[in-house]
Amino acid sequence: MTVEHDQDTKWPGGHENSANVLNERRSLSDEMSDTEARKVLFARSRRGFLLGGVTALAGILGWRWMPDETKVGFLQKVFRFNEKVTSAFYRPAHLAPEFPAEKITRPARVNGMLGIENEVDLASWRLNVGGIPQRTGDLVLTMDDIRRLPRSECITEFKCIEGWSTIVQWTGPKFSDFVAAFTPWRSPEEMPPYVSLATPDGGYFVGWDTASIMHPQTLLVYEMNGEVLTSKHGAPLRLASPTKYGIKQLKRIGRIDFTNERPQDYWANEGYDWYSGL
Repeated sequence: MTVEHDQDTKWPGGHENSANVLNERRSLSDEMSDTEARKVLFARSRRGFLLGGVTALAGILGWRWMPDETKVGFLQKVFRFNEKVTSAFYRPAHLAPEFPAEKITRPARVNGMLGIENEVDLASWRLNVGGIPQRTGDLVLTMDDIRRLPRSECITEFKCIEGWSTIVQWTGPKFSDFVAAFTPWRSPEEMPPYVSLATPDGGYFVGWDTASIMHPQTLLVYEMNGEVLTSKHGAPLRLASPTKYGIKQLKRIGRIDFTNERPQDYWANEGYDWYSGL
């Protein structure tokens, strides 16, 4: 015979017991031996395993039969939900862990050559900046202009969306110092909500939310691991930040635009998460 749970039953644990807090329905059996208890637990575990297996199989088959358009729409909703959660917990003052020099991964791993397949002529490279108020055209900058900005350095973990990570030393001006030097904005709140970046040939492009790109550890990098940036790592100038996955950290920046509309993003157009935040 069992005793059904009701408000008068005294269960152990008091308010420390989550079942009590949630007022879950429970029952007490008559006393039984260890052997009998094991049989009951085994039967319940097997039933739960079979039910879980059937549910998982139904989910797999349902996903396979689902039209591609429905799959994409579902994933986009999941990405947007993740973005809202991540954004809610984002704090500009929260810094990612930094590491001592002996933790730097050597040799530096190379990954992703979209937009930088060809060698760059460093002498003719220019950074074109659009979306700055009170300007009729682009602001055009050279590497000398970038190098005159305050120099920052940090050793942080670079995380790839493929699942691997590496410790890298980045050197260059903070993106916030770049904004302070060449635009009229003095805080992220004054700026448009988005920033777009692209390679000189437009072959690779990313979109950022302003709060993340203005993070104090987001840098415009011209040195990596104590050496001048190489072509395969994005020379002469790339973006680096511990707030986003590597797919957002554009190599060989050729253009930056400040915009009120969410910009296009290469991998987001292929179905990946636009936000790609950590």
